[in-house]
Amino acid sequence: MKLSRLLKVFALAAMTVLGALMGSGCVPATEGTADPNAAAAGGGMSMIIMIVLMIAVFYFFMIRPENKKKKQAQQMRDNLAVGDTITTIGGIMGKIVSVRENSIVIETSDDRVRMQLTKWSVSSVGKQTEEPK
Repeated sequence: MKLSRLLKVFALAAMTVLGALMGSGCVPATEGTADPNAAAAGGGMSMIIMIVLMIAVFYFFMIRPENKKKKQAQQMRDNLAVGDTITTIGGIMGKIVSVRENSIVIETSDDRVRMQLTKWSVSSVGKQTEEPK
């Protein structure tokens, strides 16, 4: 995600939270203060800052790594070539004999059994030596 798009997402989230807080009447207590408006504004602003920080944490620990994984998987699928040994998401292992735009054809055994699969069904390239964790 580009920085400008990220800033737009944060601004939209902040405006949504601010609107929800104003609409629900969720304002901190103002008893014992000289200026009730100043206490309400300060309490609301700190709540907004905390919510924006929570959104940032979710982005950097959940959304961003997931997007990286998706990009790596797409790049791996785009770079499939004849002769590569692959494993599908269903656990089928085979050697690629033909590559098309959206599909591949693999041989699964020495008996030359061929299967046509879509590229998105490939989970890994190379021989799998142990079970994934």
